[in-house]
Amino acid sequence: MVTFDPADLAKWCGGQWTPCLPVKIQSVVHDTKKVEPGALFVALRGARFDGHDFVVQAVGAGAVAALISRANLATLKEAGIPLLVVEDSAQALKDLATGYRLKLGLAVVGVTGSTGKTTVKEMIASLLSTKLATSRTKGNWNNDIGLPLSILAIPPVSQVAVLELGISHPGEMVPLCAIAKPDWGVITNVGPVHLEFFPSVEAIAREKGELLKSLPGTGIAVVSRDEPQEDILRACAPGRVITTSVHRSVEADYRLVIHDAQTGECKVEDGVDGGIHSFKLSLPGAHNRSNALLAIAVARGFGVSWDQIASAFAEFEALPMRWEQSRAGGVTFINDAYNANPVSMLAAIRTFREMSVSGRKWLVLGDMLELGSTEIEEHRTIGRNLGEDIWAGLITVGSLGAHIAAGAIAAGIPEDRVHTCEDLDSSIEIVRNCIAPGDAVLVKASRGKHLDQVVVRISAMLGKE
Repeated sequence: MVTFDPADLAKWCGGQWTPCLPVKIQSVVHDTKKVEPGALFVALRGARFDGHDFVVQAVGAGAVAALISRANLATLKEAGIPLLVVEDSAQALKDLATGYRLKLGLAVVGVTGSTGKTTVKEMIASLLSTKLATSRTKGNWNNDIGLPLSILAIPPVSQVAVLELGISHPGEMVPLCAIAKPDWGVITNVGPVHLEFFPSVEAIAREKGELLKSLPGTGIAVVSRDEPQEDILRACAPGRVITTSVHRSVEADYRLVIHDAQTGECKVEDGVDGGIHSFKLSLPGAHNRSNALLAIAVARGFGVSWDQIASAFAEFEALPMRWEQSRAGGVTFINDAYNANPVSMLAAIRTFREMSVSGRKWLVLGDMLELGSTEIEEHRTIGRNLGEDIWAGLITVGSLGAHIAAGAIAAGIPEDRVHTCEDLDSSIEIVRNCIAPGDAVLVKASRGKHLDQVVVRISAMLGKE
């Protein structure tokens, strides 16, 4: 249970209580749907809403206090609850999180990367939880609002927190690190993501590298030696760097030496104790093996034993819409539609290619967003890299997805196996009419395209198993 001293809250954000202090506060929220008795409601002003308009609603839901901007004080004086008045409620939320993080005095592991952030965060937290009281970012609350709220939800008994830090624009990482104040920095990978806002992949690497720059001299960075931007990242770390690799021929502190695709068994050489240790990973794909090694590097640094690591991985499950497998009507669906970029798209296709199925394989691929001037070429590259002619069919969705289809046809996939759809409904109709028992379907696109509905709606038609 989290309990905040109202005087501490005012001190941390430089605010003033009026007309009086609340007795106690047990949570901090910014959404009236999340309000529970004892909550402090933070009124944030957004592009399409103003949280100050919902203070009264928050009171009705059980909020015992509200944090508001001074400009709104006159209209909210009669709200019926104590008000914490500040100049800027958005900045005050960050200040509250910073103050609380310092008061907690725990170890913080910061995780960022172009892909796999949430999976690695969950893996690290699962492994650390076998030994320590561990908190983690809620879902993917990794931006300038979600990160502070995640920190403010950390129970005081926690010994370590694993926090996800996400950026999409230059200059966003430094203020996130100022809030989280990480002791460890983990970078999953760097790829052509958000190129609408960055001039190059190298620029993205430097922005991600700000996480490592923020570490204290005693801090520890964890990076993969398989990452093309490794040199840029290592140069950002002020102290020790722990390395990983999924390639046996690469020198690294933790490297994969054996992987059995049928059983999921992995054998890892531990460069610290010199031994080779085994664990089973239920998530397929080289990218997930790389994710696991990053998590192992952190866990071993905190003294988690290899037996504890193996036990945690045995229970680890895929997150929703991240290689989430289900069956309906004898068909296997792979819902990997949480998000997509060129790195994760190719990784998913590669993993799907390796997957053993009794029937045929179908690809349902949609737009990858925020790629800027490179968007057409990046989509065509995906199509050209579909590789071997093992696909029963390719169904693309959206105007950018059509360029995946064009690249696939140019690479030699027969045109009669390629279907381009402008919208979700037409893609669902094609998939429903093509699939048969024993087949497998991979669905992937940026979250904004809602391609997960292909799985949801077709499964409802066929009857989920």
